[in-house]
Amino acid sequence: MLRPRIIPCLLLHDGGLVKTRRFGEPRYVGDPINAVKIFNEKQVDELCFLDIDATSKGQEPDFDLLRKIAVESRMPLCYGGGIRTAEQAERIIKLGVEKISVSAAALERPELISEIAAAIGRQSVSVVLDVKANRFPFKGYTVLTHNGTRKTGADPVAFAAQAQALGAGEIVINSIDRDGMMEGYDIDLARAVRAATDIPMTVVGGAGKVEDMQALLDAIGTAGAAAGSLFVFKGKYRAVLINYSRPQANG
Repeated sequence: MLRPRIIPCLLLHDGGLVKTRRFGEPRYVGDPINAVKIFNEKQVDELCFLDIDATSKGQEPDFDLLRKIAVESRMPLCYGGGIRTAEQAERIIKLGVEKISVSAAALERPELISEIAAAIGRQSVSVVLDVKANRFPFKGYTVLTHNGTRKTGADPVAFAAQAQALGAGEIVINSIDRDGMMEGYDIDLARAVRAATDIPMTVVGGAGKVEDMQALLDAIGTAGAAAGSLFVFKGKYRAVLINYSRPQANG
């Protein structure tokens, strides 16, 4: 049986690392290269970097920074932010990054998923869906892009299934409402996406303790449990301290 993947998810902003709350209030938490060195020592399963500036500012990925990160890293890496072409994805993979994540560009032009999968293999293609619950009286969820500022009208469950059909090798569900709140994952959303897909899935947004990860894994089975605040803050005053812990595997 596959064991769950426990994944620190780090946000790149202005060349440094930040942590947000509900996609706002970015707080500086350190240097990306130093963070990689620390996580190397902690032997994490995988490390994910998301550049929150690239898409919103219309910029390309920072290839030079990615090269430095990949050279330093001793763990699998995933990168997302500003990727709009298969050529960019290929360039990132050649730097030593194992997976790339696409979000806004895939929502705008879903065939990009197929193009990237053909270029680098579907196992290296992750589609990130930033999801927000609809306000009363409407039910369900909506996918947003550009750091949660643009509504797409897409339903995350339906688009996850479409992304899988187009060649995505992984779906990442990121809850905007729970981002940085450290009050637990949106398990109902995770269950709905899990029921509609059968490729690997990672859930991020809300983990405040290891027990939150265990609750997610108990609810949906083997998956990726990602977190930001849990791995960079310590204690009720949210002192910055990079750390890593994991729940026990199911079964």
